[in-house]
Amino acid sequence: MQPRITDITSPANPVLKALKALDDKRGRREAGQFLAEGLRVCTEALAAGHVPDTLLFTPEAERHRLTQALIEATWDRRGTILRTTPQLMQRLTGKDNAQGVAAAYAIPDISLGRIDRSTAGLWLVAENLKDPGNFGTMLRTCDATGAGGVILLDQSCDPFSVEAVRASMGALFSRQVAKASGAEFFAWLRAGPGQLVGAALSDSAVDYRAHRYQAPCFLMMGNEQAGLPAEYVARCDGVVKLPMHGTADSLNVAVCAGVLLYHALDQLG
Repeated sequence: MQPRITDITSPANPVLKALKALDDKRGRREAGQFLAEGLRVCTEALAAGHVPDTLLFTPEAERHRLTQALIEATWDRRGTILRTTPQLMQRLTGKDNAQGVAAAYAIPDISLGRIDRSTAGLWLVAENLKDPGNFGTMLRTCDATGAGGVILLDQSCDPFSVEAVRASMGALFSRQVAKASGAEFFAWLRAGPGQLVGAALSDSAVDYRAHRYQAPCFLMMGNEQAGLPAEYVARCDGVVKLPMHGTADSLNVAVCAGVLLYHALDQLG
């Protein structure tokens, strides 16, 4: 049976408007969906077992064999398949160079209890992380280092915002993500194995190269401006810092996370 494809040629189309509403946090919450853009990202999602609820593509992108694989998978799951113009795809994604494929996916359960710490020796924990670009970059680095994923604490950004999904470059589908309060996280952490290492410029901090990392290791990063709260630092098993040789008094949180992940990976293998 051939997949049924619906053509959309008007910006007033209700399905297109519903997809556009996923730009907004309230729209995502009400629909229970988020939007991802790009053939590569959607293909990586499929490889990780995530099938679109709604698939949208341009006529040019439709000819690609990977798009055909997405069409077949979406049809098999009884999803919605749409073909549209490059202009409307641009309108949906807000990008002048829209890639020709976009898809809506169900927002997964991101409760802390779904994190399986035994699946990886390294994890990132981000307290009050505000920038979705930093979150996406950190998740990509988790993917590169084989780390399990990112646990967002307190008033951190929405991991399913357009900016976060775009910055993650598909890692949102391959890594684990959770969101919790600090109290929930500490209770969960101490209920099982795990070394908590905080990154902070505190009196107790040692050079990151001097610390002995032990799996499963949870590297905790603080807010971009305020850093890690003192009460969180006090609950860490170890506190590390990166030396600053220039005139700047801080380092981007995603860059810092990358340095620590690769160094810990070198120790843990």
